[in-house]
Amino acid sequence: APAFAESHLPIVDKPLELTIHMHWPRAQGYGPGGDTNTLYPVEEVARERTNVHLIDKTSGRNTKDNYEAMNLLLATGDLPDIVGGNRIQQPVNQYGPEGAFLPLNDLVNEHAPNIKKFWDEHPGLKEAISAYDGNYYYIPYLPDGKYGRAWFIRQDWLDKLGLEQPDNVEELHDVMVAFRDQDPNGNGLKDEVPYFARDWEEVLRPLTLWDARTSGSDTYHDFYVTPAGAIAHPYAQEAYRDAMANLAQWYEEGLIDAEVFTRGSSSRDYLLGENLGGLTHDWFASTSGYNAALAEKIPGFNFIPFLPPKSAGGVRMEEHRRIPIKPDGWAITYTNEHPVETIKYFDYFFSEEGALLSNFGVEGKTWNMIDGEPVFTDEVLNSGTPVNSQMYLEGAQIYRGYPQDYRYEWQWTAEAARKGIELYDTEDLLVDQFLGVAFNQDEQAVYDKYWPSIQTYMLERQQAWILGSGDIKADWESYIATLEKMGYSKVIDVMNSAYTRQYG
Repeated sequence: APAFAESHLPIVDKPLELTIHMHWPRAQGYGPGGDTNTLYPVEEVARERTNVHLIDKTSGRNTKDNYEAMNLLLATGDLPDIVGGNRIQQPVNQYGPEGAFLPLNDLVNEHAPNIKKFWDEHPGLKEAISAYDGNYYYIPYLPDGKYGRAWFIRQDWLDKLGLEQPDNVEELHDVMVAFRDQDPNGNGLKDEVPYFARDWEEVLRPLTLWDARTSGSDTYHDFYVTPAGAIAHPYAQEAYRDAMANLAQWYEEGLIDAEVFTRGSSSRDYLLGENLGGLTHDWFASTSGYNAALAEKIPGFNFIPFLPPKSAGGVRMEEHRRIPIKPDGWAITYTNEHPVETIKYFDYFFSEEGALLSNFGVEGKTWNMIDGEPVFTDEVLNSGTPVNSQMYLEGAQIYRGYPQDYRYEWQWTAEAARKGIELYDTEDLLVDQFLGVAFNQDEQAVYDKYWPSIQTYMLERQQAWILGSGDIKADWESYIATLEKMGYSKVIDVMNSAYTRQYG
């Protein structure tokens, strides 16, 4: 199929200008760093190859809040041809059926062979992005790769204390006690922090070691699909009650960072850099970079991935994984007078040539084809700036609808993380993900009425129990009764009705 699309370039004989709203965390506006007076290098090549020219028309350029930007855009009533960027799934699924965005099912089947081929090769994804009317209204950014976060441990501390990597939850507890009590950093102070987390939500991840769940997707606190195939919430299950009692005990024992809720995103830099942190659960690629970074400062420093410890029930599981579809991407508005040309343009980024362009940037500038593999130049790999940050300025890896290529990340993943990913591949660790549902208006109304306050209550209780105010086992019955009074069952009912409709 890719060859078919490329033989049909350019898409139009005369240049066709299409306006675009492109609002996402790295740039508010379609241009490098949001500078719309400069063309992305990727845009220059896409213009040459397709004859389609994207012209910036982004709303909310002075805010980083994508919801605010989307509301401003919809309020203008003067929509551009293409709406792209961060978290567009919810608005396009809400306003698409009402006529603001075009359904893409037939357009793709008739004019986008590469996107159609992608859907055929990845069953279930088209259903996952569909609105309640059965149509889909955007082409998503489609991440690649399996693993996201992993368990990391100070192997040099284990070696110093003569300990093995922990294989199950009991051994993990013993290792953390040893890190707390046996001065592995050798400074004579009891200042070690056995388990720390850069995102406070990762303090919850050990709940899986007692066979509870913390989320059903790569979004924290999400619903999950039970083994029986129904939607439930992890924080309303008895397994959560029992696991949380254990987690609170670990916190009380000083095995978890006392400041985990307040320390914030710099905790990993600080606790590793000061030789204080022992274990975490965090991203493979970024966490494996510390060995090189701290080699001179902390002799022997060795922070490496290890297999998730077996749970109390004997299950080894990695709950976090990359989600195959994001709510980011691009859509065609009802004001677009060239829907066929636009979907052909979207399809270009699913062709072999277009996918390379949207992943690696311009060939000969940031990468070269070597033995059939796209390889970044030495300048890109050794510039000292993260590769993804460089790509964002080229117009690659931005939140358009495109299939990400994991080869882009593997090239700048440190050896320790590569070995860790290979280690994780030796066992069947990953669990199926909940890919979300599209509500009809009645279901949406129920969800909006009850869920926000229920989740707030869940998280307030959760923090209180970890910090030791209240006892989850004693409080459990009143907690469940309160959830019920707040409408938990009503939310679960609409989640399940939407789920059944969408996935059959």
